[in-house]
Amino acid sequence: MENENLYNVYSEERTGLLVGKLMQKTYLWMTFGLIITALTALYVAGNKSMLMAIFSSSTTYFILIIAELFLVGFLAARIHKLSLPVATVMFMAYSALNGATLSILLLHYAPEVIATTFFVTAGTFAAMSLVGFVVKRDLSAGGKFLMVCLFGIIIATVVNMFMHSPMLHMLISYVGVVVFAGLTAYDTQKLRLMFEAAGDDMTETHQKMALLGSLTLYLDFINLFLFLLRIFGGGNDD
Repeated sequence: MENENLYNVYSEERTGLLVGKLMQKTYLWMTFGLIITALTALYVAGNKSMLMAIFSSSTTYFILIIAELFLVGFLAARIHKLSLPVATVMFMAYSALNGATLSILLLHYAPEVIATTFFVTAGTFAAMSLVGFVVKRDLSAGGKFLMVCLFGIIIATVVNMFMHSPMLHMLISYVGVVVFAGLTAYDTQKLRLMFEAAGDDMTETHQKMALLGSLTLYLDFINLFLFLLRIFGGGNDD
């Protein structure tokens, strides 16, 4: 019995170490993706020919958006069949494409607004991710509710493309902040539980799980940033 207890303690410690390593990899990859996005956005915003190539034609812009959606969907569906290097390159490519399509924000908003929004986003994300990591209560029910709210945001956004209501625009922004702050906590907890159930040995499969998790948290961060930017920018999106 004593040997069994010692084995259980040892196994729990190994699992805990693995979870810590995988979470660390997840945040490192997410941070790397954000850096690529920021650098790409800065480069494109400072290059008039690239700006014209992307934004003067709605066709080019939507091709980039479709490429982003394809990369996200393909990674999520096929990551277990891809090698880790290929999956990593695809994540980097997505981050760069996202930076290109978001580059126009650097011309649309004042630098101090973008800087303030980034630091508020980083603080909010860190706090909510910490909540998701340490809280014992199951957040799955709340996560499902937030996903329903997210679909509501998408529908309301499409409707407001025709209504052009500033009030609805800001309401969507505030709700969006709440939804993605909540999703950050939910996704973090989901990743922790997934890593805990994955065993106690580091494999390429574990690392691909961490990469996919980094994509999820990256999307939470980016969307949280965009909704906060609308608020701090005074709804100046037109």
